[in-house]
Amino acid sequence: MDSSAPPRVAVVGGGIAGLAAAFFLREEPVSVTVLEGSPRLGGKLAVSRVAGIAVDEGAEALLARRPEGTGLIRAAGLAGQLAAPGTTAARIWSRNQLVPLPRRQVMGIPADLDELARGRLLSAAGLARAREDLSLPATRRGGDVDVASYVGARFGPELVDRLVDPLLAGVYAGRSEDLSFEATLPGLAEESRRHASLAEAAGALMPPPAPAPGAARAAAEATIFTTLTGGLGTLPAAVAAASGAEVLTRAMVRELERTPGGWRLTVGSAHAPESLDADAVVLAVPGQPAARLLAGLPGAADARAALAGIAYASMAIVTLAYPVSSFPRPLEGSGYLVPAVDGHPVKAVTFSSVKWPHLRSADPAMAVVRCSLGRVGEERLLQRDDADLARLAAADLATATGVRGGPADVRVTRWGGALPQYTVGHLGRVERIRAAVGREPGLAVCGAAYDGIGIPACIATARAAATQVLRYLRENRAAGVTGGRG
Repeated sequence: MDSSAPPRVAVVGGGIAGLAAAFFLREEPVSVTVLEGSPRLGGKLAVSRVAGIAVDEGAEALLARRPEGTGLIRAAGLAGQLAAPGTTAARIWSRNQLVPLPRRQVMGIPADLDELARGRLLSAAGLARAREDLSLPATRRGGDVDVASYVGARFGPELVDRLVDPLLAGVYAGRSEDLSFEATLPGLAEESRRHASLAEAAGALMPPPAPAPGAARAAAEATIFTTLTGGLGTLPAAVAAASGAEVLTRAMVRELERTPGGWRLTVGSAHAPESLDADAVVLAVPGQPAARLLAGLPGAADARAALAGIAYASMAIVTLAYPVSSFPRPLEGSGYLVPAVDGHPVKAVTFSSVKWPHLRSADPAMAVVRCSLGRVGEERLLQRDDADLARLAAADLATATGVRGGPADVRVTRWGGALPQYTVGHLGRVERIRAAVGREPGLAVCGAAYDGIGIPACIATARAAATQVLRYLRENRAAGVTGGRG
């Protein structure tokens, strides 16, 4: 063993969290190896061409106001590709009518009930029930509760079905009766402890209304989100290159065990496994694979159980390209959401070439539309073949927009088990995972399973995991402990 060699860190998982962890680990002189079991890097970030236009297959935007995402983009040398949306005005396709999505709302929780009324999303009875939030006494909650029960107690079930549930389905592919209020709406959960009215709590989180009308207001709102002109799917390769790490694909990690001086990972097929020794390990994989890798660690039983308790939802994205002339009227806004109670297979639609001007510029004669299908409990829908899913998406789009004829090009992307479900008790599970993992020297976790499924949130967990590992390595170096690699 060469005690003068820099310590080695193994990062298990080559999605954006794992790659970001590798990037942040370069802050110290360490040797980093990223091990990705699939044939490609990037996890749920990928880009390919539809009708000759580069369009994201997975996540297509990130929050610009969180610096983690834009900071990593700049550090990876892609600052020149950052692009703002042309519009963020969305609608809801409710009861076969497209109605505006209220602007002053937090994940469907309205901050302005007069604006909600003007949008005509709720029935008269539903709106009257929603207004009761302003006069009802505070709704007591002890520990964590599901979103539907708490929000329904304040505004009534119609607002949950028509506004909250579609937004949660768009983000988590989950259902409000299962998802944790504390985990999915942490800012609102905190603010709601200071207000009896949930609308007032939402209002406290909103910026003041923009005084500038028209284009100035639209520009201010558009800065909420950003993307890359080449697609967010180009980010993983750029981060991998900037990290300087050794990156291996088709390198499935099958076992993880402690050694006297560190860790040993069993990598590759069951017929021809190889071993890799490391001084520290970052697990940047979903809950179930992480739980399996912790199976050989008796002290991590609590973490294994909590990780195994995180359910995941599958979904599919059907991207359709039509000649602009196929639409009877120009597409307006960024797209629309669809309440599950209306029974449509599509849960959300993005007018990609309207939302992102660079896509429109790539071919002004072509309209690119992205349809999202699949919520928790809709596994049978996703068992249909690609052609059938594309027909369902095109039929729904035709009903909502009046588009005529078939698409010029179609792409179906399936994301099996892609979205962790932050169900009731999620924060407690995460706390138990981190406590148990923290007791294992030189081990850390990161990814979408913990503090948020958006790109900036994943990057934040990667930064925390890298910081934890580097602190451990520095402490070992200060104590004169040599690495455990042979």
